[in-house]
Amino acid sequence: MKSLRLFVMALVALSMILAACAPAATPEPTAVPTTAPAATTAPEATAKPTSPPPACAPLANPPTAKAGELGSPDKPIVITFVPSGDTGKITKAGNEIADCLSKMTGLSFTIEVGTSFGASIEAMGAEKAQVSFLNTFSVLLAEQKYQVVPALAVLRKYNTNDLDPDKALKGQLEPFYKGQFIANVSADITQYSDLKGKTFCFVDPNSTSGYIVPNIVLKAHGIDPATDFKAVQNAGSHNNVAIAVYKGDCDAGVTYIDVLTDAAADLKAKYPDITEKVVVFADTDRIPNDGVQFVKTLDPAFQTAISDGLLAMSKDPGGNAILRGLYTIDAFQKINASFYDDFAAVLKQAGVDPAELVK
Repeated sequence: MKSLRLFVMALVALSMILAACAPAATPEPTAVPTTAPAATTAPEATAKPTSPPPACAPLANPPTAKAGELGSPDKPIVITFVPSGDTGKITKAGNEIADCLSKMTGLSFTIEVGTSFGASIEAMGAEKAQVSFLNTFSVLLAEQKYQVVPALAVLRKYNTNDLDPDKALKGQLEPFYKGQFIANVSADITQYSDLKGKTFCFVDPNSTSGYIVPNIVLKAHGIDPATDFKAVQNAGSHNNVAIAVYKGDCDAGVTYIDVLTDAAADLKAKYPDITEKVVVFADTDRIPNDGVQFVKTLDPAFQTAISDGLLAMSKDPGGNAILRGLYTIDAFQKINASFYDDFAAVLKQAGVDPAELVK
């Protein structure tokens, strides 16, 4: 977390940033309507190697669920997924994960994809879902508001871009990632000061790299999102931000690194010239990865079985292919409840306190 502490030193002078990060407290400029992505003829398909089916081998000594109780066929455990990418792909991968976990653990599962990041948090809070794949900031909110328990952190082959000082880590498994600021080439944006008077796309108010951290960075560079943009909107997903900037519906926006070339997002399939029309002009600091969480009331034996099942899936070629199709997950590591504490402290020192946002 040394890099994060340096980040705090640059931002500690910000005392009023919370107003920029909490959508309920700060009136936003008039939103710009986003045109639905037009149908685009994809380039001639290139044959991709077929992934083997997942092994889904049963775990040793799996737990059991009595008829009518949670985990049984008539009362399946619900897994909620945040809509951070293509919801169709998330739904498909989520159902495959639920099916594989059922074969491995003997428990029954069903899934939901939240209509927003907040919807997945609230599903956990109401215990309408018992397992979640939340993004980083949503984990912090869910911990503060509902004592949701982080269990696994995602490890990814580090994705980067040419501006990233950590680009030498490309391809290595890391528990962190970064956000990037992008712009349409026709908008003539090459630095933060060029954003004044422009239209801007965020992802979602609970998105770590698509809203929370970018607001801190913008404030640190003298940009107040509430007053300095011509208009802003929340596009709903990282993919949608990139598409909106590509189409010119927003002059600029923010996503994770590097949604433009990420295999899971696969934006080049529909927009083959996206890296020519959309450029990256800045990156954020390191952000801890998302992961898997449980409601605190879930049977500890179920928690262990689900964690072990997901770890086994990540090590199996077929299971790993499913996880990569979900959120580009390469592996998991078991964590304790303090995993996100340092990052939460960074946000708090910069003026963003999850405890305040959930009141």
